[in-house]
Amino acid sequence: MLKNLKDFKIGTKFNLLLIVVFIISIVVSGTALSSVLQRRAQNEVADKALILIKTMSAVRKYTQNNVNPRLAPQLESEPVFIPETIPAFSATEVFENLRKDDEYKNFLYKEATLNPTNLRDKADNFETQIVERFRNNSKLQEITDFRDVPEGKVFYIARPLAVTQEKCLRCHSTPDQAPKSQLTTYGSNNGFGWKFNEIVAAQIISVPSEEVFNSAQKTWILIMGLLIAIFAIVVILINFLIKKTVIERIKRIEKIAQQVSTGDMEANFHDDYKDEIGGLAAAFNRMKYSLRIAMDMLNQQGQ
Repeated sequence: MLKNLKDFKIGTKFNLLLIVVFIISIVVSGTALSSVLQRRAQNEVADKALILIKTMSAVRKYTQNNVNPRLAPQLESEPVFIPETIPAFSATEVFENLRKDDEYKNFLYKEATLNPTNLRDKADNFETQIVERFRNNSKLQEITDFRDVPEGKVFYIARPLAVTQEKCLRCHSTPDQAPKSQLTTYGSNNGFGWKFNEIVAAQIISVPSEEVFNSAQKTWILIMGLLIAIFAIVVILINFLIKKTVIERIKRIEKIAQQVSTGDMEANFHDDYKDEIGGLAAAFNRMKYSLRIAMDMLNQQGQ
């Protein structure tokens, strides 16, 4: 390989060097850009999820502190249970209204519960694992990650939900303590046996990420296309300038040197530049003059 490289002309070697630099630059810049865009996409998705879960937490808090105290006394007198008194129900209904907007139709919110009163909140296998992780580690306050669902890849945030108020146990301790309207609506088989400070559910919000990451991928392709075009133009310009300012001048000197080597002492190493190649041409001219003087001296001695 080294021998083959030695046989290459300067222009070819320089082009090979430019190509190597070009490829390395594209790979490095492409990798760095991809990392930045991926991180930006992740942050964008995470920010959306964080805002929504904070909003749902605010709905829960408002229901717990403002709606429930006003409606709770009616639970005994009303024949039908009033689900709006339950923070989980309010938050879920508010989010379902949000999902009616096409922009949020693929967003998901669930207060996944191991033993819910409303079976709509029943945790599936994945959600059960999330709840169990919170139960096994009391210091764990949030879980974030990506997961694949039938609709595509989503980013989710999960937070533990525990029984933090004694009044919550009225509906979830034993059936005989629960309002009659609750038993009429949901029965006495589900949602009981909860304990104070026990983690019973996980608040989980899922945000679709396919579109965001696809957008980041398209942006990467566009920028890389522009970078490749710019690099290619730069390489062509550099190659053109090197050819004009270096290669062609060296070729002229080489051509004249061949003429001189065959005895043409009238050939002149002419170069107007004051750079290294110009200095080389001047040095060749001096060498030619010295050679001519030496040859004249030899001719005179031979006579």
